[in-house]
Amino acid sequence: MIKWRGIAWSIHPLFVMIMMASAITGYFAELTVLFLIVIVHELGHVFAAKSFGWRIKEVKLLPFGGVAEVEAGGAGAREEALVALAGPLQNVWMGLLAWTCGVTGLWSEPWADYVVQANMMIALFNLLPIHPLDGGKLSHSMISVFLNYYQTLLWSARLSLGFSMIMIAAAAVPLWIPGYGDGVQLNLLVVGVFLLLSNWTYYRNVPYLFVRFLTHRRRSSLTALDNGKKATPIIVNGYQSILSVAKSLNRERYHLIYVLDPSGKELRVLAEDQIVESCLSGLNPNRAVRELLG
Repeated sequence: MIKWRGIAWSIHPLFVMIMMASAITGYFAELTVLFLIVIVHELGHVFAAKSFGWRIKEVKLLPFGGVAEVEAGGAGAREEALVALAGPLQNVWMGLLAWTCGVTGLWSEPWADYVVQANMMIALFNLLPIHPLDGGKLSHSMISVFLNYYQTLLWSARLSLGFSMIMIAAAAVPLWIPGYGDGVQLNLLVVGVFLLLSNWTYYRNVPYLFVRFLTHRRRSSLTALDNGKKATPIIVNGYQSILSVAKSLNRERYHLIYVLDPSGKELRVLAEDQIVESCLSGLNPNRAVRELLG
């Protein structure tokens, strides 16, 4: 692990295994270029995240890109999407530079083609809607605009699991279709299994990720109040649990909670920060929301 400007950089064991295999098979130069491409790709994310004031704790390099452990606070969908796109955009200019070097004769045509293809492969692969790839983060940001944040976490995980399984199936197609391709695509299969296991863990950790969202939401709610942000109403009955109301919060909006009494005649209002605080207070979050009305 290397520390650079307060960020820990590490290489995933999967990348080390592929590097060793490449050295044995005589493709070490190609993998070295791939390694540099991945680093520049990740630096795109790092600089974009830094520009929004995100804190980056660790960047782990993988064969297909990297995973950054960040503290983004109450970052919205726009920031998340721009940071996700910053990585593939590095592959665009690097690919164009390699193509230019090949056309002008600065590099041999086969080498320029390899660098162009490597950048295209990394950019396109990272745009697949699978967490923690850039495409997974993009799909997460888009879903969060339309659904509440709890549902966003669930559907992001489900989408990632589905595409991970499709990747594994595509890699293993020759097993059930004789004569198709050149055999099982081992690299794709290994990466697919890795992503499937990662996203199964992600899916199981959704409740903890939601609590982290509420922790950041507590601060962003106060900011929204100070800035006079327009509120979106959520109408509930008094017997709904506080947690179920919290799960209705949309990341892109500030909410006022309108609580109806059993008769449906009286309407009381709660600010969303009261819901958030009650979920994080350590008391039972499954108690009825009407208990907050006094």
